[in-house]
Amino acid sequence: MEIEKKLNELGFKVPSVPKPAATYIGYVQVGNLLFVGGNVGRIDGQPLKYSGKVGDTVTLEQAYEMARHCALNHLAIIKAALGSLDRVERVVKVIGYVNVAPGFTDMPKVVNGESDLLVQLWGERGEHTRAAVGVASLSRDAPVETEIIVQVRG
Repeated sequence: MEIEKKLNELGFKVPSVPKPAATYIGYVQVGNLLFVGGNVGRIDGQPLKYSGKVGDTVTLEQAYEMARHCALNHLAIIKAALGSLDRVERVVKVIGYVNVAPGFTDMPKVVNGESDLLVQLWGERGEHTRAAVGVASLSRDAPVETEIIVQVRG
């Protein structure tokens, strides 16, 4: 419960596990790697707090917050899959897709919304490889979608 305690101390809680919106499952474990699918940052089934293109109707700060919401959903899925966030040995990779307006190029700053929280929770074990990609559109007109891969403790 160490990681969840840290999360609570940061003012956050693990939300309910998001339900897949189509024909897929939320995670797949292969050996000691847990692959968690993308999500758009809807918390507890509520509508998106912000929607639209980053650099147009959504600010960088709002998109950063939505990426953090994606991280919180990932934590919910990881906890459901493993029983405890403390079973994460290391965060391996985060992939972020940012719904960008023409000319917006600060995708890494948006995806930091997830990355920063992971490092706050796990320290060096939360440091990860990453891609932050600008895209023309996302499901539900979300400003950001992220996915994550973590290494699981034996």
